[in-house]
Amino acid sequence: MVAFPSFTATSAISDIKNTMLKGNIKHSVCRWCFGDIAFEELCRAAKEMGISSIELAGPEEWPILKKHGLHCAMPWTPNSDLSNGFNQTANHEKLINIYTEFIPKVAAAGYNTLICFSGNKFGISAEQGLENCAVALRKLIPLAEKHNVTLVMELLNSKVDHKDYQCDSTAWGVKLCKLIGSDRFKLLYDIYHMQIMEGDIIRTIRENIKYIAHFHTGGNPGRHEIDETQELYYPAIMKAILETGFKGYVAQEFIPTKANKLEALKQGITICDV
Repeated sequence: MVAFPSFTATSAISDIKNTMLKGNIKHSVCRWCFGDIAFEELCRAAKEMGISSIELAGPEEWPILKKHGLHCAMPWTPNSDLSNGFNQTANHEKLINIYTEFIPKVAAAGYNTLICFSGNKFGISAEQGLENCAVALRKLIPLAEKHNVTLVMELLNSKVDHKDYQCDSTAWGVKLCKLIGSDRFKLLYDIYHMQIMEGDIIRTIRENIKYIAHFHTGGNPGRHEIDETQELYYPAIMKAILETGFKGYVAQEFIPTKANKLEALKQGITICDV
């Protein structure tokens, strides 16, 4: 078995500086996974580790990121709702208004992506969900193209964490990309979620990379550290992503179990730094 990097549980922020990153992967981290750490502290720690982005942050946090010289690789709106998304026509007016407001805000802040969600099925078919999403998103694409902002729909599992979520397979998401027909709409391929739903991670990434704008990590089972405690081998996955020519960000989105959560984050970054 190939050993994963490990670190002592006593490391402090001053001990986590990582000057040995290879620079091939653009590293990001999801804010919510480290929500009990003060944002300024997380920013300082991320910078020390060589992480260049903290994401899933709203407008109130963007000035703090800029203060620390950090990017937000995947902003979101304060009204993001995973269950009530673009697949329900009843949500269209509200969502179109929200995204019409936020696409220019994201661009003005210097960012070029904005997360979105299909929502839960609530009884509608896969085909109807595709059609409904496409109708609403096509109305936003001209604005997204004008501001060079890519709307990115996240693939989530509907087996464990997000029961009834519609965009729960790469195939469904790719169909939606093809229906919309713009490079300003792509997918967030969450490796943890797609391992649960379909597996075959490396082959799927290679075959569909043109539709993928962003990646999330997470250990399976449990969505914890991406080390030897789980079934995915992230160094191979990261190498496969690099081989496609992907130039976007890979974000750590695991829930740490270590007492020192920043140490767990550094471990994840080191594992993915191929």
